[in-house]
Amino acid sequence: MGSHLMYAVREEVEVLKEQIKELIEKNSQLEQENTLLKTLASPEQLAQFQAQLQTGSPPSSSQSQGTTTQQPAQPASQGSGPSA
Repeated sequence: MGSHLMYAVREEVEVLKEQIKELIEKNSQLEQENTLLKTLASPEQLAQFQAQLQTGSPPSSSQSQGTTTQQPAQPASQGSGPSA
């Protein structure tokens, strides 16, 4: 019983390590993209974006990115459930 639990935990850890690796890669991509967009954006656009951040209404593009980054994590965690 105990060894089965350890196996399940190890398997979950591997899944999480993989997700962390993917998120780190995704994060660095987004940071590069962010830096590029900041250099291309005009001061007016940057000011407008800062204002949107403060009012708490993100532009539609960041909302769609939020949903796409959450989707890959859900099937992975569902897939590890039955196999554990």
